[in-house]
Amino acid sequence: MRLPWVNAGRLGVGLAIATLAGAAPPEAAPPALPVIWRLDTLALIGGRAPQVLGSPRVAADESAVWFNGVDAGLILAVNPLAGLREFTIEILIKPAAGGGEAQRFFHAEDDTASRALLEIRLTPAGRWALDTFLLSGPNGLALLDRTKLHPADAWHWVALRYDGRRMSSYVNGERELDGAVVFVPMKPGRTSLGVRLNQVFWFKGAMREVRIHPAALDAAALQRRP
Repeated sequence: MRLPWVNAGRLGVGLAIATLAGAAPPEAAPPALPVIWRLDTLALIGGRAPQVLGSPRVAADESAVWFNGVDAGLILAVNPLAGLREFTIEILIKPAAGGGEAQRFFHAEDDTASRALLEIRLTPAGRWALDTFLLSGPNGLALLDRTKLHPADAWHWVALRYDGRRMSSYVNGERELDGAVVFVPMKPGRTSLGVRLNQVFWFKGAMREVRIHPAALDAAALQRRP
Protein backbone atom coordinates (compact mmCIF):
# COMPACT_ATOMS: atom_id res chain seq x y z
CA MET A 1 0.00 0.00 0.00
CA ARG A 2 1.33 3.43 -0.90
CA LEU A 3 1.82 5.66 2.11
CA PRO A 4 0.50 9.22 2.08
CA TRP A 5 3.12 11.98 1.88
CA VAL A 6 4.33 13.12 5.28
CA ASN A 7 6.72 15.96 6.07
CA ALA A 8 9.45 14.04 7.87
CA GLY A 9 11.34 17.07 9.07
CA ARG A 10 12.15 15.38 12.37
CA LEU A 11 14.27 12.23 12.67
CA GLY A 12 11.71 10.31 14.71
CA VAL A 13 9.01 10.74 12.04
CA GLY A 14 11.41 9.73 9.31
CA LEU A 15 12.33 6.52 11.12
CA ALA A 16 8.68 5.69 11.68
CA ILE A 17 7.90 6.05 7.96
CA ALA A 18 10.87 3.86 7.04
CA THR A 19 9.67 1.15 9.42
CA LEU A 20 6.11 1.26 8.09
CA ALA A 21 7.46 0.95 4.57
CA GLY A 22 9.28 -2.23 5.55
CA ALA A 23 12.81 -0.79 5.66
CA ALA A 24 14.92 -1.44 8.76
CA PRO A 25 16.02 1.66 10.72
CA PRO A 26 19.68 2.53 10.27
CA GLU A 27 22.01 0.77 12.68
CA ALA A 28 24.37 2.66 14.93
CA ALA A 29 27.90 2.93 13.56
CA PRO A 30 30.30 0.44 15.16
CA PRO A 31 32.82 1.94 17.56
CA ALA A 32 36.07 3.04 15.96
CA LEU A 33 38.96 0.66 16.48
CA PRO A 34 42.38 1.72 17.76
CA VAL A 35 45.22 2.28 15.31
CA ILE A 36 48.06 -0.11 16.16
CA TRP A 37 51.53 0.27 14.70
CA ARG A 38 53.87 -2.65 15.43
CA LEU A 39 57.46 -1.70 14.79
CA ASP A 40 59.02 -4.99 13.74
CA THR A 41 59.89 -3.94 10.17
CA LEU A 42 60.95 -0.83 8.30
CA ALA A 43 59.06 -1.80 5.16
CA LEU A 44 55.52 -1.03 6.34
CA ILE A 45 54.14 0.58 9.49
CA GLY A 46 50.38 0.50 9.80
CA GLY A 47 50.21 -0.52 6.15
CA ARG A 48 52.26 2.50 5.01
CA ALA A 49 55.83 2.72 3.80
CA PRO A 50 57.66 5.20 6.03
CA GLN A 51 60.32 7.67 5.03
CA VAL A 52 63.45 6.27 6.67
CA LEU A 53 65.95 8.75 8.10
CA GLY A 54 69.49 7.56 8.76
CA SER A 55 69.83 3.95 9.80
CA PRO A 56 67.26 2.71 12.29
CA ARG A 57 67.55 -1.04 12.64
CA VAL A 58 65.14 -3.84 13.37
CA ALA A 59 66.01 -5.87 16.47
CA ALA A 60 64.38 -9.19 15.62
CA ASP A 61 65.00 -10.62 19.09
CA GLU A 62 62.93 -7.79 20.63
CA SER A 63 60.43 -7.23 17.78
CA ALA A 64 61.33 -3.55 17.87
CA VAL A 65 63.05 -0.77 15.96
CA TRP A 66 66.20 0.72 17.46
CA PHE A 67 67.06 4.40 17.00
CA ASN A 68 70.65 5.60 17.48
CA GLY A 69 69.94 9.03 18.95
CA VAL A 70 71.91 10.75 16.19
CA ASP A 71 70.22 10.55 12.78
CA ALA A 72 67.75 7.62 12.80
CA GLY A 73 64.02 8.23 12.51
CA LEU A 74 60.82 7.40 10.63
CA ILE A 75 58.25 9.74 9.07
CA LEU A 76 54.75 8.64 8.06
CA ALA A 77 52.48 10.65 5.77
CA VAL A 78 49.49 10.25 8.07
CA ASN A 79 48.15 11.81 11.27
CA PRO A 80 46.33 9.12 13.29
CA LEU A 81 44.86 11.81 15.58
CA ALA A 82 43.04 13.63 12.75
CA GLY A 83 39.39 14.30 13.61
CA LEU A 84 39.54 12.93 17.16
CA ARG A 85 37.90 14.98 19.91
CA GLU A 86 39.36 12.68 22.54
CA PHE A 87 42.12 10.10 22.33
CA THR A 88 44.78 8.07 24.10
CA ILE A 89 48.29 7.54 22.74
CA GLU A 90 50.12 4.52 24.16
CA ILE A 91 53.72 3.70 23.18
CA LEU A 92 56.03 0.92 24.31
CA ILE A 93 59.59 2.29 24.51
CA LYS A 94 63.00 1.31 25.85
CA PRO A 95 65.08 4.47 26.29
CA ALA A 96 68.81 3.82 26.27
CA ALA A 97 71.35 5.37 28.59
CA GLY A 98 73.84 7.74 27.02
CA GLY A 99 71.48 9.66 24.76
CA GLY A 100 70.81 13.39 24.62
CA GLU A 101 69.07 15.21 27.44
CA ALA A 102 65.97 16.13 25.36
CA GLN A 103 64.57 13.45 23.04
CA ARG A 104 61.36 13.33 20.98
CA PHE A 105 60.04 9.90 20.03
CA PHE A 106 56.48 10.70 18.79
CA HIS A 107 55.39 13.84 16.95
CA ALA A 108 52.03 14.18 15.15
CA GLU A 109 51.32 17.50 13.44
CA ASP A 110 48.70 18.80 11.01
CA ASP A 111 48.69 21.50 8.36
CA THR A 112 47.69 24.18 10.90
CA ALA A 113 50.73 23.37 13.11
CA SER A 114 48.61 21.77 15.83
CA ARG A 115 50.70 19.01 17.35
CA ALA A 116 51.00 16.23 19.92
CA LEU A 117 54.40 15.13 21.22
CA LEU A 118 55.78 12.54 23.59
CA GLU A 119 59.35 13.09 24.74
CA ILE A 120 61.81 12.19 27.46
CA ARG A 121 64.31 14.14 29.52
CA LEU A 122 67.32 11.93 30.26
CA THR A 123 69.68 12.46 33.21
CA PRO A 124 73.44 11.73 33.14
CA ALA A 125 72.72 8.90 35.62
CA GLY A 126 70.62 7.09 33.01
CA ARG A 127 67.13 7.90 34.32
CA TRP A 128 64.42 9.71 32.43
CA ALA A 129 61.25 11.74 32.95
CA LEU A 130 58.27 11.73 30.57
CA ASP A 131 57.41 15.01 28.83
CA THR A 132 54.10 15.29 26.94
CA PHE A 133 52.85 18.28 24.96
CA LEU A 134 49.72 19.41 23.12
CA LEU A 135 49.42 22.57 21.00
CA SER A 136 46.28 23.83 19.26
CA GLY A 137 46.40 27.38 17.93
CA PRO A 138 47.22 29.67 20.88
CA ASN A 139 46.50 26.92 23.40
CA GLY A 140 49.27 24.64 24.61
CA LEU A 141 50.22 22.54 27.60
CA ALA A 142 53.39 20.65 28.55
CA LEU A 143 53.36 18.06 31.34
CA LEU A 144 56.83 17.44 32.79
CA ASP A 145 58.05 16.68 36.31
CA ARG A 146 61.79 16.03 36.35
CA THR A 147 61.54 14.36 39.76
CA LYS A 148 59.39 11.51 38.38
CA LEU A 149 62.24 9.37 37.06
CA HIS A 150 62.35 5.92 35.46
CA PRO A 151 65.29 3.63 34.60
CA ALA A 152 66.75 3.52 31.12
CA ASP A 153 67.53 0.25 29.32
CA ALA A 154 64.15 -1.23 30.33
CA TRP A 155 60.76 -1.41 28.60
CA HIS A 156 58.01 0.99 29.67
CA TRP A 157 54.52 1.85 28.46
CA VAL A 158 53.97 5.61 28.26
CA ALA A 159 50.67 7.32 27.49
CA LEU A 160 49.14 10.69 26.69
CA ARG A 161 45.39 10.90 27.33
CA TYR A 162 43.02 13.71 26.28
CA ASP A 163 39.33 13.62 27.21
CA GLY A 164 38.18 16.77 25.41
CA ARG A 165 39.06 19.02 28.34
CA ARG A 166 42.05 17.64 30.21
CA MET A 167 45.34 16.08 29.25
CA SER A 168 47.04 13.44 31.41
CA SER A 169 50.35 11.59 31.23
CA TYR A 170 51.06 8.04 32.38
CA VAL A 171 54.00 5.67 32.75
CA ASN A 172 53.23 1.95 33.11
CA GLY A 173 49.58 2.73 33.79
CA GLU A 174 50.28 5.15 36.65
CA ARG A 175 49.13 8.74 36.23
CA GLU A 176 51.90 11.29 36.62
CA LEU A 177 50.50 14.70 35.65
CA ASP A 178 47.22 16.31 34.58
CA GLY A 179 46.07 19.68 33.28
CA ALA A 180 43.35 21.49 31.35
CA VAL A 181 43.91 22.53 27.74
CA VAL A 182 41.74 23.37 24.72
CA PHE A 183 42.70 21.06 21.86
CA VAL A 184 40.67 21.31 18.66
CA PRO A 185 40.46 18.09 16.60
CA MET A 186 43.45 17.89 14.31
CA LYS A 187 43.44 17.86 10.53
CA PRO A 188 45.39 15.44 8.30
CA GLY A 189 49.15 15.70 8.57
CA ARG A 190 52.29 13.70 9.33
CA THR A 191 53.82 11.70 12.17
CA SER A 192 57.45 11.09 13.07
CA LEU A 193 58.87 8.35 15.28
CA GLY A 194 62.28 8.57 16.91
CA VAL A 195 62.70 12.28 16.21
CA ARG A 196 60.81 15.54 15.91
CA LEU A 197 59.36 16.21 12.45
CA ASN A 198 61.94 18.95 11.80
CA GLN A 199 64.65 16.35 12.50
CA VAL A 200 66.01 17.55 15.81
CA PHE A 201 66.09 15.97 19.30
CA TRP A 202 66.75 12.38 18.21
CA PHE A 203 65.64 9.45 20.38
CA LYS A 204 68.14 6.83 21.50
CA GLY A 205 66.53 3.50 22.29
CA ALA A 206 63.92 1.08 21.01
CA MET A 207 60.24 1.35 20.18
CA ARG A 208 58.02 -1.70 19.79
CA GLU A 209 54.42 -0.53 19.45
CA VAL A 210 52.25 2.58 19.06
CA ARG A 211 48.53 2.53 19.85
CA ILE A 212 46.12 5.38 19.09
CA HIS A 213 42.72 4.92 20.74
CA PRO A 214 39.82 7.14 19.59
CA ALA A 215 38.71 7.57 23.22
CA ALA A 216 40.09 8.71 26.55
CA LEU A 217 40.76 5.35 28.20
CA ASP A 218 40.23 4.82 31.90
CA ALA A 219 43.47 4.31 33.80
CA ALA A 220 42.53 0.68 34.45
CA ALA A 221 42.45 0.05 30.67
CA LEU A 222 45.96 1.35 30.03
CA GLN A 223 48.91 -0.91 29.37
CA ARG A 224 51.10 -1.46 32.41
CA ARG A 225 54.68 -2.63 32.87
CA PRO A 226 55.62 -5.19 30.19
